[in-house]
Parts: sequence; structure tokens; C-alpha cells
Amino acid sequence: ELYRHVYTMLASSKIGYSLIHSRPKRNGSVRNSTSIMCVHNQVRSRHVPLKRVTHRTVTRYRVKISCDTKRARHTLIKSSADSHGLLDTQDARFVRARIPVFLSILFGYACYYLTRNSLTFTAPAMVASAALNLDITSIGVITSIFPLCYGCSKFVSGVVGDILSPSLMLGGGLIATGLVNIAFGASHTLPLFCVLWAMNGILQGFGAPSCAKILTSWFAASERGTYWGMWNIAHNLGGFLAPILAGTAARTLGWSWGLWAPGLIALIVGVIIVSTLKDCPEDKGFYPVEPESKGRNDTKAANTSNDQTLIQNLFNNVLSNPFIWGLAFTYFCVYVVRQGITSWSVFYLIKEKGVIDAGAAAVRVSGLELGGLFGSLIAGRISDGLISSSNRGAVGNRIRVVIGYLIGVATMLIAFKMVPSGWPVTQSIIVFMIGFFLYGPQMLIGLCGAEIVGRRSVGASEGFLGWIAYLGAANAGVPLSLLVQQYGWDAFFTALLSACALATLLLAPLVDAKSYLQRK
Repeated sequence: ELYRHVYTMLASSKIGYSLIHSRPKRNGSVRNSTSIMCVHNQVRSRHVPLKRVTHRTVTRYRVKISCDTKRARHTLIKSSADSHGLLDTQDARFVRARIPVFLSILFGYACYYLTRNSLTFTAPAMVASAALNLDITSIGVITSIFPLCYGCSKFVSGVVGDILSPSLMLGGGLIATGLVNIAFGASHTLPLFCVLWAMNGILQGFGAPSCAKILTSWFAASERGTYWGMWNIAHNLGGFLAPILAGTAARTLGWSWGLWAPGLIALIVGVIIVSTLKDCPEDKGFYPVEPESKGRNDTKAANTSNDQTLIQNLFNNVLSNPFIWGLAFTYFCVYVVRQGITSWSVFYLIKEKGVIDAGAAAVRVSGLELGGLFGSLIAGRISDGLISSSNRGAVGNRIRVVIGYLIGVATMLIAFKMVPSGWPVTQSIIVFMIGFFLYGPQMLIGLCGAEIVGRRSVGASEGFLGWIAYLGAANAGVPLSLLVQQYGWDAFFTALLSACALATLLLAPLVDAKSYLQRK
């Protein structure tokens, strides 16, 4: 990476001029050019004016520079970035500006999960309320509407989001879903409950595509996996806070407060996001973290992309890309496994492993989300490390990590099937490792979809992938239950292992795939 930046600097006329006309003093310091600071230690013992240095000697300096200090490396990268109108992502002002951006999308999306799961932990109090006259079947009718609306909304909002402000979508959607939760808590009839929860499903689709667009705008490819994994904690954070907030409020203050409390928090956070969050570094006066184009032809292509309609953008930049289809079908398989484990692992432990009741089984599978948290963070970090240390395609490097994780999922599924009934601690550890290996691919496939289409089509890509993933989750419900009823739990694990194998085969052609910027 260091060699590449030196070469880029020498290719620039401005940097080259300052390099040739700078002269080192006898004490080793360099005057006239801050860009020469990077070779300060290398020319300390040389008292020859740099204007006499030939290109061949400069090349020798370039090779020797690889052992320079961290400060010199930072100066070098900064000089190269400035000369090309790009942002130095290690600049102190930019780092300070980026912290509130990341916190906004992290806590913003966690609040989406609060308002999404509020009904789940308020429902027992609603059934217990004689005034509502609801039973479990009524709650099932309300909740069954949500997935259908959410899946369609995620696709549509992703496509539409490519022409809208992602910060406005994120904050505005959060305000709207907060208002829906408040209205739900003030309602008392089943038809109105159904309508409001369908509206909530539609509004929930605004969250993920807008966060993905903001992440790709503020974080460069070499670090994006790490921050994408950290943002993915929002799923776990929201899932952790929902039962504490909604469940406690419903139990102590009445069922309405189980929805009002998350709704009020969503309102406050949404207003803060709309007021403060910026879509991209350019809105704060910084350079972009990555170039949109590199030449005249690419600039024309970018201008053409700006003029495309929503449908043209969807078909030309997303649906026409065969790699997107490979990622989509892989996502389908991953969500079959994820939803299958989350929905049926408790039943499996009770029926096959002799666990006494659902409470005891839930304790054994409680580590799934925690394992997913660590798995997402480490998967993003590993993929960033591969990108920084190799010249292969950025997307391909992340795909290699996904394949490794899928092999880990398959191994843990076999272990979960084979572990003896009397080993509860081992069962809990295996479930933790299933979550570890399962949530890494879930996070990285979405990131690959964002990087492979470019910044202008991130919303459409994420929306399409999310819709296909939802179809996979839907197929983990009734189809898997019928499979278990007809053929037993051996067929259940065979189906999940087959999904892992199919996902690995679908990803094989993508192991050398390049990102949108690398292709340009």
C-alpha cells in the first residue's frame, strides 16, 4: 500500500515538482515541502540536493521508505489523498466528524428494532387485558401482517432511497414508526391494530437501506467491514433492549406503555437524526472517502447514472449484475438457516434432547445473539485485513471470509445434532458458535452487495437483497415445520446443511470479484 501511494505521488506533477526542488539540510530536516517529510529518515545521511536525484534513485528511495515511521506513512497517504481530491480518513477533524455519524446510525437502527419488537413483549399484557378481548389467535393475526409488509417495503424503499436523502429516510422513518407505536397504544380494536402494524412494517423498511448508504459514503473500503460489523451490533442492541423496555413498561404501567415508551424514544432519536446527521462527507465540507470516477469516460458514465430513473437504476446497475443474483440466492440460503435455528432450536431441544420446558431450552439457546455480535465484528475485521494485505478484488476477499464462516456453520450444525442430551453446557457453547458463524455471512453479504454496485445504487442493491432474504426466512417457517412432521429432525438438519452447501457453491464464482471502484 505504501509503494502504491509513493508511486501515485511521483506521478502527480505538483508532488513531483516539490520533490525535485526540495533540498535536505545537514541536520536531516527538509524544507520547502511537507510531502518530503515521508523520506526524512532515509535522506538523513545524504547531503546531495534532491534536484540532482535521477528517477532511478528516486525509485530506490521508494523501496527504502517501507520501514519508515507511522507519522511518515500518515503524511505520505495524506499528501497522496490531497493531490487527488480524496479524503484522508485518519485526519483528526474528519474522525471527530464521523463519530456522531456512526453513533446516529447505530442507535437509530437499534431504535427501529425497539419499535419493531415492542408488540412481541407487550402481547401477553394485551391478552391479559379484559377490555381488549384479544386472544393468542388475534395476536397471531396482527403479527402475521408485519413480515409481508416489511419485506416489500425494504425492497421498494431501497430502490427509492437512491434518490432520497438517507439521513432524512432514517430519521423520518424513525419518527413515523414512533408515531405508529404511540397510535397503536391508544387503539382498542383488532382491525385498527392490524392496519397500524401493517403501517409499522412498511416504515421499518426505511432503516437498513439508508444506513447502508450512509456507511458506504462515510467509510472507505479498507475499513468498511469493521464499521459495518460494528453497526450490525444495532440488531443485538435493539433486540436486547426491547424486552427490558417494552416488557417492563407493559407489566408495570399497562399494556399501552409497552408501545408508548419505545415510540417516544424513537420520536426523540428520529428528530435528533434529522437535525444533525449528514448524508456524506461532502455535506460537512470534506472530500469523499473514495473517488466516484477516475477518468473522462468514467465521469460521463457517472453523469449518465445520475440521469437514470429509479427503474433504470434498478435494472441497469443491480438486476443486470450476475454477482448480485449470486449474492441474493446466497442470502436466501443464509436466512433459511438463520430463521430455522431461531425458530426451531427450542423445539428441537425439547423433543430430541430431553430438555424439561421451553424456559430451560431458551436458556441454552440464549447465546445465539451474543455469538452473532462477536462473529459480525470479527468477520468485518478479517475481511478488512485481507483487503489491506492483498491485491485481489475487495468483494472477493470478503466472499472468502463468508465461505469460511459457512463451513463453520455447517460444522456447528453437525455438532449440535451429535452432542449428547446430558451435556447442557456443551450445547450452549455450540449454539453460541452457530451464532458466531451465522451472523458473519449475514453482515458481509449485505456489505458485498453495497460495494459491488457502487455508491449510487446501494439502496436498490440492499433493498433487493433484503427482499430475497425475507423470502428465505419465510421458507424456514411452514416448509421446515412440514419437513419435521413428515420426516423427522434428521431431515431438518439435512435441509440446513444443504442450504450451507448451496450457499458455498453459489459464492465460488465470486472469490475474485472486484468492487465497483476497482472495476472502474
